Amino acid sequence: MKIAITRLANKASGDRALCASYGHDCYSVSPLRSDVRPERAAAFIDAVHRGEFDCLFFTSALPAMIIASKLTRWPRVIAIGPKTAEILGESGIEAEVLPAYYSRDFVPYLGDWLRGRKVGIPRADVPNPGLLDGIVAAGGRYHEERIYALVPTGEELVLGDADAVLFTSAMSYREARWQPRDGLLLIAIGDVTADAMRAGGHPPVVVGDGSLAGTLDALNRHREGV
Repeated sequence: MKIAITRLANKASGDRALCASYGHDCYSVSPLRSDVRPERAAAFIDAVHRGEFDCLFFTSALPAMIIASKLTRWPRVIAIGPKTAEILGESGIEAEVLPAYYSRDFVPYLGDWLRGRKVGIPRADVPNPGLLDGIVAAGGRYHEERIYALVPTGEELVLGDADAVLFTSAMSYREARWQPRDGLLLIAIGDVTADAMRAGGHPPVVVGDGSLAGTLDALNRHREGV
């Protein structure tokens, strides 16, 4: 199948090779672009170097790209998936990887260790009250630095020869301009994105586990009728 995957511009490294390994072709479509805020990133890096945090949580690959290479010291580091951990590792930062691909798994993963500790979270300007409330409920504290914004491109997704469109986040679905059509298979990378698609009137046929690899596996199992 030929799959259109929603990605930030220039942030699709490895997608085609991974898709090919599952027997598919893919290309990127960009309903969003990133607007990095250098002054906020610098402020966060300074806070890390002052030792203000007991733990850093990288919720996606882009914050790791912005922050990691500029760090000279760091506390315990948690990454949301192997790609994010790989980017951190390129700067010598060894990160623990959550067992699932959702920020909601952060608090259960750390458990009682969070009590009395402060977490630094560099992230997009997108609210995540569930994560923050969970940290506080576990007895921890947090500092969330919104080091970039996600801005709608306003461009219609080019889906003309695509057999499927794979939405990689709830926001990429909600902000996308696109035309549904018969025969276009709708795919969600995970259950949060799937919920947004259902609420918007476009229920996905295939729902992944939060990762691209897991989603492609789910797609192949769907096609095989498993």
